[in-house]
Amino acid sequence: MKLLIGLVMAATLPAQEAGVAIRWRDARELLVEGQGWRETKQAFDRLPARAEGLVRKEVWDLAHDSAGVAVRFVTDAPTIRARWTLKSEKLAMPHMPATGVSGLDLYVRLPGGWRWVANGRPEKQANEQTLLANWPGGRREYMLYLPLYNGVMSVEVGVPEGANLEAAAVGAKPVVVYGSSIAQGGCASRPGMAYPAILGRRLDRPVINLGFSGNGKSEPELAELLNEIEASVYVYDSLPNLSSVEAWERVEPFVRKLRYAHPETPVVLVENAVYANAQFVEQRRTIAAEKNVVLRGVYEKLRKEGDRRVFYVRGGELYGDDGEATVDGVHPTDVGFMRMAEAIGPVVRRALRAR
Repeated sequence: MKLLIGLVMAATLPAQEAGVAIRWRDARELLVEGQGWRETKQAFDRLPARAEGLVRKEVWDLAHDSAGVAVRFVTDAPTIRARWTLKSEKLAMPHMPATGVSGLDLYVRLPGGWRWVANGRPEKQANEQTLLANWPGGRREYMLYLPLYNGVMSVEVGVPEGANLEAAAVGAKPVVVYGSSIAQGGCASRPGMAYPAILGRRLDRPVINLGFSGNGKSEPELAELLNEIEASVYVYDSLPNLSSVEAWERVEPFVRKLRYAHPETPVVLVENAVYANAQFVEQRRTIAAEKNVVLRGVYEKLRKEGDRRVFYVRGGELYGDDGEATVDGVHPTDVGFMRMAEAIGPVVRRALRAR
């Protein structure tokens, strides 16, 4: 308990420590996690450079957002600083704060698991902040999540001169999440609260976030790209971006592409959530239900064919039934993302055991 109290107190100390010489290190020299490809056009992109022109422009543009990308490192430093330069001057959105859109999120591994330390709050395109100050925690592993709805041109981690700073060990095969703005992290208050990030900490394994806001359209070229990643589990969460017609046309071919390329890799199918205001908006309610019928049909067909590595999450389990899980009826708040992780996480755990 003293350890945790000290951690919280340290994170609230002033940003500048007089007389402390800081040694900076490019994040790319540490362990950058959450990317399926290294040959990217920009350092922290989520798709390979060759995807430009292969995927729609909207998808390509969103691939520059660093959702799910994290920097893992080990240090004995009592003070940790961060510098990051954003791709866009647009720091926030009307329904999502700058801390989630463009901020950083620092976690530390303690004996009980990953614990939040501090959020890097963006004030402009180029930022420099203290995330931890004078904490006598000793040598620890840290994870620094990058922005959800902005890209980063550069990221640096700073520690006092004389402190050790090194890359963390490479993790297990990643869980790959494909989906919509919800999967990308809209509208989490900070990067660590997107449900793929929560899953990663709870499962203690890398997660690659391939959520594309408004553009998780289950297109064949995206399935081909996903097939290039040696995943431990694929999580398919694309329904929110599909019309009923698109669901009929695209869901089964997309899932079968994954299954054909990776016959032994578990696939978790996630229904469209029952939106918080569905009882007041008939079209929102009926379209989601129609799409879920399609997804359920694909699941049952695969199971009848003998596929025992396909799993299912029902939409009614994702947000709860009290109407308090979203910012706009559709996009989760942190409460909503925690509920999503609680619904999806156990299914992914079962899928991992099925390998």
